[in-house]
Amino acid sequence: MSKAELLLLDFWVSPFCLRVKIALNEKCLQYEARPEDLFGGKSELLLNSNPIYKKVPVFLHDGKPLCESTIIVNYIDETWSSPPLLPPCSYGRAQARFWADYIDKKVFDACGNVWRCKGEVPVEAKNEFIEILKQLEEALGDKDYFNGATFGFVDVIAIPLTCWFFSAEKIGGFTVAEECPKFSSWMKRCLQRESVAKVMPEPEKVYEFVLMFRKMQGID
Repeated sequence: MSKAELLLLDFWVSPFCLRVKIALNEKCLQYEARPEDLFGGKSELLLNSNPIYKKVPVFLHDGKPLCESTIIVNYIDETWSSPPLLPPCSYGRAQARFWADYIDKKVFDACGNVWRCKGEVPVEAKNEFIEILKQLEEALGDKDYFNGATFGFVDVIAIPLTCWFFSAEKIGGFTVAEECPKFSSWMKRCLQRESVAKVMPEPEKVYEFVLMFRKMQGID
């Protein structure tokens, strides 16, 4: 599979782009990650490939575009079946998709409600974020990964978001490790995987980006 056949329109700090890269890495696929300038001017390829939302990630397979990270990860798992990211049974797959949907609807927005705050972060914003992570911690239980012993679909969807947690911790004055120790252990376990480690940005670099973004938005 040549890189030309698999192209990702990318932005380095986007957890949604990271999902696609991790899924591709898990499948040992060669691909090109082409950076997009989201602030200075989006490429014609991005605008034409995703005319509805005009945002990354866009994944092009033989020139055919796909949008929305969870849909792309599903596509990658269906198209290249080994190793599988979703469980073998239909119930297990449905459960994985439920938690992926929960993560999509809850985690990044709740994290953003903390780091976007002007002035002191309200207790309610911190508590909401922590409670969402506690729900995920409960779903994880004593397993190594959400699917059990093997890294899978829900882990791919969840782990990229965690590189933004440091920013919420710095601005909100708390730590995920103290509030959700099992979830924190899961994070460390995932970060030890080569497929994850080689694409995840340093949390400190994400924090620098967040501070710059806050200035751009007039928060600071």
